[in-house]
Amino acid sequence: MATARETQAPRRRPTALGWAIGLPFRIAAVVGVSMLTSIAVEWTGIYAGWWAQPGAMHARGVLIHELGWIDTEFTRSLLFSQPVEVASQLVTGVYDAVFVGSGLAPWFEHHAGRGGAAQAIATYGQAAINVSLVVLIRVFILTLTVPLFALAAFVGVVDGLVRRDLRRFGAGRESAFIYHRAKRLTGPVFIVGWIAYLSVPWSVHPNLFLVPSAALFGLLLSVTVGSFKKYL
Repeated sequence: MATARETQAPRRRPTALGWAIGLPFRIAAVVGVSMLTSIAVEWTGIYAGWWAQPGAMHARGVLIHELGWIDTEFTRSLLFSQPVEVASQLVTGVYDAVFVGSGLAPWFEHHAGRGGAAQAIATYGQAAINVSLVVLIRVFILTLTVPLFALAAFVGVVDGLVRRDLRRFGAGRESAFIYHRAKRLTGPVFIVGWIAYLSVPWSVHPNLFLVPSAALFGLLLSVTVGSFKKYL
């Protein structure tokens, strides 16, 4: 009788084309989870009184600070000639098309100071809008830092290839355990870094998240490539 291991269908690995097609959906899922998490944290902070600013002013302050990071830290980019103007147009366009066009923003502003349940709904709604724009700005900042992660990946791959060649021509031992563990950690570390940066409820300097994430991403790539099979 065949055992369960023998009868189990082999696991198919995704092809490069399938991975490329699914990448936008994975990014959208990460952004969606981060946005829902940020809104939940912001609403909890309003309800529990965590923020020094009343109502939706905390989220608005974070939005202003995030726009300030682009104005001071990302004045030049390899992807956009004028990142500050592009960010302003992006925020304005999304706000007008999604929140003003749907009537949500005008309704929230109209009921913001009327008291009762309508004011509470307006407060939480305005906070959700501001948080959504904060996440949008941070996604734009992540887009601006794509060259940083590409450089970290390039350095990690080159360093890993050098160490792999040294191991091939020397007496180094091959470790499939290290290779598989480092390969499995590369994607989660990348995703967790994104979610943490997009979801944090305070305005923080992007480099506090992005530089360590890029460095760890390059290190894991170096370990993965360096511990790859000695003989192909």
